[in-house]
Amino acid sequence: MNAKIYAQAKQSETSTVTWPVSRRYFMATSAAILTGLSSRTLADVDSESEDLIFSSAMSISRAIRAKQVSSEEMVRAFLDRITAVNTKINAVVTLADTQALQEAKKADSELARGLCRGLLHGVPMTIKDSFDTAGVISTAGTMGRRKFIPNHNATAVKRLRAAGAILLGKTNTPELKMSYDTRNLLFGFTKNPYDLTKSPGGSSGGAAAIVAAAGSSFDFGSDTGGSIRVPSGFCGIAGIKPTSGLMPLTGHIIRTGQNLDDSLTQIGPMARFVDDLFPLLRITAGPDGRDPAVIPMPLRDPSDVKFDELRIAFHTDNGIQPATSDVARVVKKAVTTLSDTGCQVEESCPKAISGLLEFWFRLSLVDGGASFQEILKEAGTERWDPHIDWHRQTGPVSGEEVGRLYRKWQQYKAEMTKYMNRFDVIVCPVNAKPSWPSGFELSEQDIRCFTYTAAYNYTGWPAAVVRCGTSDDGMPIGVQVVSKPWREDICLAVAKYLETVLGGWKKPRI
Repeated sequence: MNAKIYAQAKQSETSTVTWPVSRRYFMATSAAILTGLSSRTLADVDSESEDLIFSSAMSISRAIRAKQVSSEEMVRAFLDRITAVNTKINAVVTLADTQALQEAKKADSELARGLCRGLLHGVPMTIKDSFDTAGVISTAGTMGRRKFIPNHNATAVKRLRAAGAILLGKTNTPELKMSYDTRNLLFGFTKNPYDLTKSPGGSSGGAAAIVAAAGSSFDFGSDTGGSIRVPSGFCGIAGIKPTSGLMPLTGHIIRTGQNLDDSLTQIGPMARFVDDLFPLLRITAGPDGRDPAVIPMPLRDPSDVKFDELRIAFHTDNGIQPATSDVARVVKKAVTTLSDTGCQVEESCPKAISGLLEFWFRLSLVDGGASFQEILKEAGTERWDPHIDWHRQTGPVSGEEVGRLYRKWQQYKAEMTKYMNRFDVIVCPVNAKPSWPSGFELSEQDIRCFTYTAAYNYTGWPAAVVRCGTSDDGMPIGVQVVSKPWREDICLAVAKYLETVLGGWKKPRI
């Protein structure tokens, strides 16, 4: 296992993993429980047990609550999987193994007495290291917080744990989540489990990589310009950036009131299967009495969506950067699949997106880097990754320039809103390219590729991602499904259909 994980585990006063029950024994016993056939061969048992480790979080939840498998067995299995894959991908940077095993035993004991905490009772999870987790080191990838142990959970984490979820550990993020590649001075680079020379994307790259590699049933990420959707697309899993104002940011490293454009950042679930996303949203959404930006909006059920009433727009060129041929091929295949449901499909792109570069980056740095400096100061960080230094070196911005940028943004939102009067869904690429090399540096031209996701942070609309195909060099290709505010149900219903027909997540060979 990665020595850095052991170092972090030691700092948080957890121990390294011990295995009184071997993985082989776990596979045999849990498969026998599930099938009721103890006479099967060990090869059969191995195959059946993989259905547990590689299945959805909701499937694991049902198996635990039905006492077909114990929470302790599942926690040990996922910890075993982390041991097997993490030295290659460096996705989990802090383990909470001792705590997780203790909580799993408690969950099993409670269930034996007829007590169930909620839908996630005993289900193992990981959490992006930009969220505070009580009693477990929470670094946000920055040197000043390398030993920081919060006393409280972020609201999303608190709600997941109240529903019974068990924290296995924290997943890597670029420093202060400020990059499309996942690397920092504390833990180094996270790699893509489908190709170790490739990036998992950022900033929720550690989350996407470990979920794709089946080292966790699900994770929670954050998204300011694509940081849930880009890693989900690059790693072939499902993820959703919800509507701005649905989820409280309390306890996240970039939180309400910390910079000028809080509405750009949303948090949301990442999992191997679309079926997990709606239950996780339902557990974590809504006001917490601390984040004033959250609106008490009910979540609509994706199962109620009527496909023959949907009007779908799609594009593979957003007017800034056309998608590569393999990305375009997968998007068009997805749209062809959707047309079979009876929905209306039209090739169309909002013209407003072509003007995004006029205000995107400049608006996010409109305070001249002051908020970035304040976050570093609050963390106690004196040395940071040069890769994110551009956030600091922006210089002063005049009041006239600030006004011009905000007017551009408001005009953009108005034009996008008017466009969506004609449609219910936009289907488009997650990124202009299917993958990027590990350690990539973005040129001004490269930034254009990421406008497919940033476009919808600046509207605040919900957008889901699901794997729909494979690139010419064997990498996952995700498709982005966007809808109107508060219509997560439409995003998820369309994403689920695409997953069902086109295959969704596939196990990496790692």
